[in-house]
Amino acid sequence: MLIPHPLLGLRDAQEFTYLGDASLIARPDGMAEGAEAAFAEYVYQRDNPAGLHRELWFHEQGDRSWLVVTRDTTTHEIIGAELARDVSLARREAGA
Repeated sequence: MLIPHPLLGLRDAQEFTYLGDASLIARPDGMAEGAEAAFAEYVYQRDNPAGLHRELWFHEQGDRSWLVVTRDTTTHEIIGAELARDVSLARREAGA
């Protein structure tokens, strides 16, 4: 499986470590009201979708960047990839 790294081009998936659902970027505020319940949900509740899914991948054997990879879980086809920092910054700018 090849991952289209936004800076380095196509890279073999063996260079990466898979972390999981890209929603992990949206970490709850530990100081907010109900933080304990929010963190329990954040840590233990995961969807297991069939079809398009956004995932976090770490380029361990490369430039050590984090990517958000969009992949079809039924075919393993990689639709695209973007730097996780760019995804996180866009979320902040959008007020999410």
